[in-house]
Amino acid sequence: MGSTPTEVMAFPKISAIVRDNGTAEVIVAGNSRIVPAGKSLQELRTNALDVVVGEAKTLQRPVRVQIEDPEGHGELIVHPDHTIESLSYEAHSSRRRRAQAPKTTPESAAPAVILTETVPAPEPVVGPTVMENVTASRMSAPEAKQPATVWPPIPAEPESVSSDLPPTAGEPEDPQPAVDPDAEPLTRRSLKETSFLVSAPVLEPATQGWRGTLTRLGIRMGPSAAELSEREDIRTVSQHWPGPRTVAVVNRKGGANKTPTVVMLSAVLARYSGAATVAWDNNESQGTLGWRTEKGAHDRSVLDLIDSSESLLSPSTSAAEIAKFVHHQTGDKFDVLRSDENEEGDHEVTAEEVDIAHQVLTRYYRLVVMDSGNTARAANWRRMIDHTNQLVVPVTAIEDRAEAARLTLQTLDSRGGHDAELARNAVVIVSESTDSKRSMSGDALKRAKDEARRIADGFEPFVRAVVRIPYDPALVNGPIRYEALQPATRRAWLAAAAAVANGF
Repeated sequence: MGSTPTEVMAFPKISAIVRDNGTAEVIVAGNSRIVPAGKSLQELRTNALDVVVGEAKTLQRPVRVQIEDPEGHGELIVHPDHTIESLSYEAHSSRRRRAQAPKTTPESAAPAVILTETVPAPEPVVGPTVMENVTASRMSAPEAKQPATVWPPIPAEPESVSSDLPPTAGEPEDPQPAVDPDAEPLTRRSLKETSFLVSAPVLEPATQGWRGTLTRLGIRMGPSAAELSEREDIRTVSQHWPGPRTVAVVNRKGGANKTPTVVMLSAVLARYSGAATVAWDNNESQGTLGWRTEKGAHDRSVLDLIDSSESLLSPSTSAAEIAKFVHHQTGDKFDVLRSDENEEGDHEVTAEEVDIAHQVLTRYYRLVVMDSGNTARAANWRRMIDHTNQLVVPVTAIEDRAEAARLTLQTLDSRGGHDAELARNAVVIVSESTDSKRSMSGDALKRAKDEARRIADGFEPFVRAVVRIPYDPALVNGPIRYEALQPATRRAWLAAAAAVANGF
């Protein structure tokens, strides 16, 4: 039996949306429900209504549902027993023009009346259930009940007019399709065209915010858009890719946040992917990566690794031997290869030595993140670029650092070939000023954020991705630890690592 529309509560708000790209979605109180895929628009509608019936069963009462598809929109009442009542349906203007019924005289037109029939719930079957259409519309005389699908209602068709006139010339009286005697029977299908795997992946419930709180209290809630975005970034950085990858972090200006960027990218990628990761200080003389990270139980540097490269590249050498030359970060799960810390500073790394060190490291590690000096003309800097798969250009929100970053990208782009490709696909990471903000007023903090936004917007048209990092005191001085960062900063570095990983 039908229900009086005013008796059916409008809460929760339910929408069923069918799209012309072959997907459908049911949204209940702002939470998306998975709709099984269908082979046609009508099958998608049926699957979506099945989901709504499930909600009605859960609530143990009829529910209202707003429907929207490529052909029109309207409103239904859906009962737990699979009864469907159509309250309204309006076709889009183009469809109305195509499906307009013939006009009727006022004497022959009858008011539209919605009739409903209740049928028993279908027996369980393997695979997605298909709900029967159970609503009919009486659009003319009461005796002429016309079957109509609920969604969308079938427009009235003009009655056929019998005629004794002969068929039009050139038109066959009883056309028959041609039969190919060699064709396989229509009932036989190839197993390659069939699959029993039709279920969509189950979306895990929310774990963050008030949605996560309600889920823990037993009310299952879908994740918010922000949580879904974070999950996608985690999935991206957790991927394993074939072969080693090398990331170069470059800016011709000192104080541009190169070393913190190397540490944070190494930490995020190592933590989430589990891939063996090494951060290599490729300064031509002495860099600062060793000062901002944990020191192991030895003093060895890249020069010691190069001197021992023959034994390290021997097939008989154990993978554990690399630990003699790198400094493990116990919390963040990556290793550090320090630059030469000879007090006399009498050695500059050559291009050939970069080749040797890179060959050793890519034997023991899947991911190499390289810190760099400030001289783009140095031999070790240029050879680093030759080995690079993904370029990262860090910059603090200070105009001279931003200008140096622009010139670095311009230099690479002007060289053409591999260097230019790296520049076009670079990831620019804009960090707010790392100066202490204890004495900064609210207006000064706002200006700092505005400047970071201005610089980020300026780079956006010229590179593949730009990510902004908020100010965090844990990045200013001393050893850098991922767990010491504020939650917003960790989230920003996850986004930055995902942007980098997308280039692998």
